Amino acid sequence: MRKQGLLIALVAFMALAVGFGPGITDNADAADKVYKWKVQSHWPAASSSYKASLLVLADRLKERTNGRLILEPFSAGSLVPAKEIFNAVKRGMIQMGTISPAYVRDQIEVAGIAAGLPYAFKNVWEAAYYHKWLGFEDIIRAETAEHGVFYSTDKVYPTELVLKKEVKSFDDFQGLKLRSSGVLQVFLTSTGAAASYLPGAEVYPSLASGVIDGAHWGAAQGAYSMKLYDVCKYHLLPGLNIAGTDAWVVNQKALDKLPADIQAIFYNTLEEHFWQRTNQYIYLEAITLAKAVKEKGVQVVTLPPEDQKKITEIAMQMWDKEGAKGEDAAKALQILKDFLKSLGHL
Repeated sequence: MRKQGLLIALVAFMALAVGFGPGITDNADAADKVYKWKVQSHWPAASSSYKASLLVLADRLKERTNGRLILEPFSAGSLVPAKEIFNAVKRGMIQMGTISPAYVRDQIEVAGIAAGLPYAFKNVWEAAYYHKWLGFEDIIRAETAEHGVFYSTDKVYPTELVLKKEVKSFDDFQGLKLRSSGVLQVFLTSTGAAASYLPGAEVYPSLASGVIDGAHWGAAQGAYSMKLYDVCKYHLLPGLNIAGTDAWVVNQKALDKLPADIQAIFYNTLEEHFWQRTNQYIYLEAITLAKAVKEKGVQVVTLPPEDQKKITEIAMQMWDKEGAKGEDAAKALQILKDFLKSLGHL
């Protein structure tokens, strides 16, 4: 009887081991599983943001998740063209990407506003407040969510023109051949310039060969890192806009597959990254422009107030066109106008 009892106990123990064993193993596997994501960027490897945004974020997430979330970065054009990154992410071809919202104006109603309405904000903090405190980012996130994509602004920063030819007045825009994109492309064309889109990798060769007379790639940092100051000796102020011109797009299904703790780390790190990069960018802009003036012989040219007024009037027509795209766009534009009025800008 004693042997029989021991046998029954042994069988019962083995049954428990079989029943609970896989669960214990599964939990351990889930805790140790490594998630590898492909991240296609619109930034060329030479771009300052490729290093300071994408590579920094990848390192930070790897460290904070103890190596459980690995972002594999791909520079502009490596997997898909810049304008196809959003589609590749929403279809699940890649898990994550960086884009300019200017590239998705045909799919996202408020993308033109996200990419930056010309001559709206006067200071970087205003654009940050509009995105984070007045709810604009919530509006665009709701739109991209309908495509199965999570959207997060990388930073807000100025976009400024660098030119091979000196522009002293509004009339000097006539016939200028410029590289641009999105709303700014339409805006610059309306000033009399001939603006067209070029991928980042083609900007410098097009300037060097005389195909275009000027371009914007961010502001001073973008121009310096892309070697645009080697051929463009004029930096024009005021900037064309201040906006969330760069953004992260993430496949929501890929996000949902992450363990809860990694999801929390991911969301929190992106939010922290926005504020750090925005603040860092302001500082780096100042020292980079000073460096370009000293080392590259760049001249900073500021348009006269009367010409700035003319350009602002043209810009506001562009605002209304973007606001007419639908309910979300109208809401976002009204929030913007009310904010600018409260600051005395309108």
